[in-house]
Amino acid sequence: MYSLSYILLINRFSKPIYQKGGANIKKPTLQDVANFAEVSKSTVSQYLNGRFTYMGAETRRRIEAAVQELNYQPNAIARSLKQKKTTTIGVVIANILHRFSTQTSRAIEDFCHEKGYHVILCNADDDPEKEKKYIEMLKAKQVDGFIIFPTTHNREIYESLLNENYPLVFMDRIVEALSVPTVVVKNLEAMEEVVQHLSEEGIRDMAYVSSELTISPRTERYEGFVNALKRRGIPMNDRWVYTGKLEGVGNFLENMFSELEKPEAIIASNDLSLMKILPFLKRAYHGIPENLALLTFDEVEFAEFFDPAITTVEQPAFEMGKKAAELLMEQIEQKGSLSTQKAEYRFTARLNVRESSIKRKKERI
Repeated sequence: MYSLSYILLINRFSKPIYQKGGANIKKPTLQDVANFAEVSKSTVSQYLNGRFTYMGAETRRRIEAAVQELNYQPNAIARSLKQKKTTTIGVVIANILHRFSTQTSRAIEDFCHEKGYHVILCNADDDPEKEKKYIEMLKAKQVDGFIIFPTTHNREIYESLLNENYPLVFMDRIVEALSVPTVVVKNLEAMEEVVQHLSEEGIRDMAYVSSELTISPRTERYEGFVNALKRRGIPMNDRWVYTGKLEGVGNFLENMFSELEKPEAIIASNDLSLMKILPFLKRAYHGIPENLALLTFDEVEFAEFFDPAITTVEQPAFEMGKKAAELLMEQIEQKGSLSTQKAEYRFTARLNVRESSIKRKKERI
């Protein structure tokens, strides 16, 4: 006996799509779906692309039933060639180990998913050569646009993306002299708030630990620290400032705490710097926050569950990631017109004051 599906298909087509037992004779086409649902090809195309505004409920039901009955799978390559879109974007992260990077990436992926776009996520490890290869790979895959946390050392390839009219957004890091929408945090204001908080706790002797000042977030935070001290008339001890490779943080701390004069606070410029500071303090130093206050830029996983809980500067990562995705989608819809305008979208960070930066006053006898 033939199945009901087979009989229906025989009635609709001069050549059957299925044989007895369900074996395929040919792969169903868009025209087959249109014939089965008794609508035009353009109506099926509108359905497949989610354009239902002027489509009746009964028409949608018939098309859905036809797609399921025929097991129709749209040809993604053909659709992308026709629409000149792959509904795919590339996100190149400088260093995925940063919690900020993972959170912003999640926000980007969530937003793009809602818009029907796929995300290819690449981790450059702060390596310009690796970043360049990933960008070239994503171009070969014909992504519709890029969100890049730039290493800043590939100006030529960034310019090539602009020249080829790729929608492009920079995240977290500013590349000077390029007209690219960039989503960043207000680093100067955030560091001003950090120094203000420590000053209110009666702390003047502050150490600062950062990796190399090669990208805008690090340079801005360092600049914010220096300027905040100057505005309060607080002298900066150069021996208490480190801006080198992360591998050297341990030796720096060993030398600093071996001196007679010691700082009252350490400010870490980001979460990775903090991860180099904590093992030293656990091994060789005790008395936080009684003798040493500790703060870090970037919210740290379980910061409030450390003992003592760690004061952090929290960037609004999810809001920033969503904004970057919105800017990119606007460019894709407007064929890259926004990428010709230099614009910085600055977000305010939040100081989460916890035990590690609050000096415990000794009780008077």
